Amino acid sequence: MKVLVVDDEIDIQPLFRQRFRKEIKTGEVMFEFASSGEEAVQYLHRDGSQVILILSDINMPGMSGLELLSHIRQEHGGTPPFVMMITAYGDEENYRQSIQLGADDFLTKPLDFNLLKEKLKNLEKHG
Repeated sequence: MKVLVVDDEIDIQPLFRQRFRKEIKTGEVMFEFASSGEEAVQYLHRDGSQVILILSDINMPGMSGLELLSHIRQEHGGTPPFVMMITAYGDEENYRQSIQLGADDFLTKPLDFNLLKEKLKNLEKHG
């Protein structure tokens, strides 16, 4: 399963690589990282067909996660990837807007990696 993580925080890559060390080693999950919405769009145009899940932060400089979500839903009408948005805890407005724009699921920061692993397993079963 290929997952594209979109987040401008610099420590997100090592964090994911550490928390998913076993899954990465066995090839269960492959992570790609984009540090902005713009970078994510470029990646999706180039290699997007393989991506099963996009995990995107909402608050980023430049193109926000909400703008990225909107772009994905417009561009990939046929086989949209599963999109999970990352919101700050209790951020109702972004949550509501994400639902309207077609987000499939949510995580809050700080990320609960056990919960994320469960969600990935369920996605694999039903994907």
